[in-house]
Amino acid sequence: MKKPYLLLLSFLYASALFSQTPEVTSWIINVDGETGYDGILSNCMSVQYSDNWVYVNCTCIPAYDIGPWPGNPNIPADQDFLFKITRNPQENTGTPIATSLGHIGVWTNGVTIFNAKDAMSYQNEATWNQNAIIVEAPSFDNCLGHPQQQGEYHLHLNPTCLYDDTDASVHAPIIGYAFDGFPIYGAYGYANPDGSGGIARMESSYQLRSITARETLPDGTALSASLYGPSIGGMYPLGYYIEDFEYVDGLGHLDAHNGRWCVTPEYPSGTYAYFVTIDENQDAVYPYTLGLTYYGTVPAGNTGMGSGHNTISETVETYTYIGEQPAQRTFTLFPNPADEHVAILLDSAQPEKYDVTLTDFFGRTVLAQKNVLISGQYYIDLQGFSSGMYFLKLSSGDQQYLQRLELR
Repeated sequence: MKKPYLLLLSFLYASALFSQTPEVTSWIINVDGETGYDGILSNCMSVQYSDNWVYVNCTCIPAYDIGPWPGNPNIPADQDFLFKITRNPQENTGTPIATSLGHIGVWTNGVTIFNAKDAMSYQNEATWNQNAIIVEAPSFDNCLGHPQQQGEYHLHLNPTCLYDDTDASVHAPIIGYAFDGFPIYGAYGYANPDGSGGIARMESSYQLRSITARETLPDGTALSASLYGPSIGGMYPLGYYIEDFEYVDGLGHLDAHNGRWCVTPEYPSGTYAYFVTIDENQDAVYPYTLGLTYYGTVPAGNTGMGSGHNTISETVETYTYIGEQPAQRTFTLFPNPADEHVAILLDSAQPEKYDVTLTDFFGRTVLAQKNVLISGQYYIDLQGFSSGMYFLKLSSGDQQYLQRLELR
């Protein structure tokens, strides 16, 4: 038996309250009329939500400085978008849905996300599609964005002005949501999907193909001579076209959609999550944000010509932004990783009754205690449990608090 712990620790704060979940609380909301480019209101105007949907109203203009865009005659304009994002994203088990031209998601500051294509192809055959990051890069501003013909300011790649993409010591934050409802994180995540192994830069599983001529597609399809691409080199280096890349299962951390199912700080029970991909020099790596298909199903209203102007036809609540995180009761676990015992440390010594539930990584309940009176700290005996990743939840009324626990 391990000796009782002598606990002389300050209580730590953690993001553990899930009554308002991350798809509601992750947005950068304009609370003081801040303006960006050309005096246009910046970031998100409002976030409203129901049980099933989050509605994000945004101008598509960030608060940070943007421009100029060399060689690009387009001018950013207020898009007055109202994006409708599901709170119950589902894996698509049928034919993958393409991340089409135009917006495929939205960053947390209300600026839209485009995929890697630039809408042009070699000889207009739609066989060799131009890589926007290569072809349009001269028109990107210092924050790597630019406006299209209707004035929609957008990014095709890592939004370097939105978050610190140089800090490899911590898990990156949520920096956006794809239109299938799954979160998009910055470039760094837990090394292993179960949350263990420290922090790692998430690596794409795509690579440049080893080809000397553009005569086949990445899936091995042999093309007729009329559909051959231009010679490799000169004006058309390898990487100039999307079809110059191939997916190699297991090459990196991420799948063909540029995401994976994993534990994250905001989703300690696990979620599918996309990651932006960069190299050790912070240069963008294909497919940059999402891949060419979504992982999940995509509700109508956000994609296609003229989209992003949804209407709200249900009762909703408005999320009130009161700081970096909503005010919340928190707890931490010590030690973590644990061996035979773990202590729950509350941020308040006020006694309160909680239901205590411990589940394993697969969601199976392995311990459940009802109406436990906790005052400051509470010990749990872990003897008999297998090593691995677990999740400990405290429930009190409609409030739920969750922390990840590693058992050695």
